[in-house]
Order: sequence, then C-alpha cells, then structure tokens
Amino acid sequence: QVQLVESGGGLVQPGGSLRLSCAASGSIFSIGPMGWYRQAPGKCRELVASMDTSGRTNYADSVKGRFTISRDNARNSVYLQMNSLEPEDTAVYLCKAERIITSTGILQSLNYWGKGTLVTVSS
Repeated sequence: QVQLVESGGGLVQPGGSLRLSCAASGSIFSIGPMGWYRQAPGKCRELVASMDTSGRTNYADSVKGRFTISRDNARNSVYLQMNSLEPEDTAVYLCKAERIITSTGILQSLNYWGKGTLVTVSS
C-alpha cells in the first residue's frame, strides 16, 4: 500500500517563506512524475509545480520565480520551496505521484495523492 504524506504547512506572513515536503512510503521501486497541487476554498484544484524523472519542471504562471520544486528519488520525496508568499497562495497543498512501480515490478494504474497540508498567508 503506497501512501503520500505532506508536511511543512502553516501560517506565514506575506513575503515569508515555507518549505513543503512529501514522502511516499510503501513497497516502491520507482516513481514517475511528482507534483504539487493546491486547492483554495471555493476553487478548483490547480497544478502548482511538477517534476518528471529527468528533472524537467513545470510551474503555474502565478508561482514562477517564487516557488521551486525538487525531488529526492532515493527518499521517494518531493519538496516545494515557497518564497515571497502572497495571501493568494493560501490553500491546501497536495502532493501527487504518478506511474509508481512497486518493488514486485507492478506498475500502478492509479495516481496517488496525499491528504494535504494547509498553507495560510496572512498578516
């Protein structure tokens, strides 16, 4: 059973920084693309940033230049460094992992999501 657990959320003032972490656990051999999404109250879930296994990244226009995604394949983890935070960044941030291959060599047909971590940007 694969699980994703996020951490690092909290309350921060505008202009501040936070670093989110997401660790995948279970019988994992490898993970394909990993990414961060967010969902604010009353809004749809949106992609924040993603990174494939080659290190190629994709960012939402609203976070370019402020957020940086990274991953540690040995730890089955992905991170999101968030700088210059704005009130509009307030949301639940969720981690997603795709194309997981288990230690028995089975490619999982489902994408996996964490339960999310709340980021609140407010003075």
